[in-house]
Amino acid sequence: MKKMLTAAAVVLALPFNAFAGADFIKGDKTFAGEAELGATLTTGNTETSSAKGRLALKHELGNWENQYLLEGLYKEDTGAVTAKRYIAAAQGDYKFDDNDYLFANLNYEVDPFTGYQYKVTTAAGYGHRFYETDTTLLTGEIGPGYQYQLLDGEQQVLRGYTSDSSWVAHGVVNFETEISDSAKFRQVVVADYGDKLEARSETSLTASIIGALAMKFAVIVRYNSEPLDDKTSTDTETNMTLLYSF
Repeated sequence: MKKMLTAAAVVLALPFNAFAGADFIKGDKTFAGEAELGATLTTGNTETSSAKGRLALKHELGNWENQYLLEGLYKEDTGAVTAKRYIAAAQGDYKFDDNDYLFANLNYEVDPFTGYQYKVTTAAGYGHRFYETDTTLLTGEIGPGYQYQLLDGEQQVLRGYTSDSSWVAHGVVNFETEISDSAKFRQVVVADYGDKLEARSETSLTASIIGALAMKFAVIVRYNSEPLDDKTSTDTETNMTLLYSF
């Protein structure tokens, strides 16, 4: 595990040695980001609360585009926590030409409701822009990766071991299009296939409110082909959040 994390850290450090001249971010900017926030609160006969936060950053360094993500979800129902998930991720893309690039990434996720204390996934491979216009983009990525999952205390006792790990085939498909001057549709599917299949799909619609502020509606589906014991294979999450671009 220590060797795997060290190797991933070295790979992700490579983009910081880049040189000038790429055009990943539209216009003259070399840095861009999105901040997303949503919350609900009900009181009375039913007391529930939820909060969703997300910060995504892109930094262009020559032929490199570095991407960083921080995301958190928390839900509570009548004093009981019903959902809790935290994600930190980073990816570096090296562009060969207008359509082809290499990528390397590292993802860290905490979700105690899956039966694991945390999950670490790293992957590297080839990416391609299949279609791109001023309003529409379709890209895909594929490559080998490695996944490590540490079981929680209860699962360690039940199963008699502490962790699951395997090599995986990592794939991503990203499609986004502007359906009007003020609205954007996006569909992203991420899959890791090794000893089991883990996949995540996010379908979102973003509508501009004023300036850089927008409203985002998203449906996220998570799938695990071999969940632990009493866990379900499919989780769904529906969010309505405010999105600020900078």
